[in-house]
Amino acid sequence: MQISMDGRGRALDNIFTERLWRTMKYEEVYLKEYESPRQARQELAAYLQFYNERRLHQSLDYQTPVEMYFESASKEITP
Repeated sequence: MQISMDGRGRALDNIFTERLWRTMKYEEVYLKEYESPRQARQELAAYLQFYNERRLHQSLDYQTPVEMYFESASKEITP
């Protein structure tokens, strides 16, 4: 088994995942008190849908990830 890092101690390997979890914690988890694990899963799933489909991202030129994905996918299909 190999560690999925491109170099020993590379902090940038997981930066996108770490930033997503940080954003989820600050915008969702820390603001709510879930009644059960089921409710937490439902609320987190709803947040991820919001994050991907409706929340504008400064780093994506104020577009949503879904808009960026389909924009880049259409460019790959069209010659």
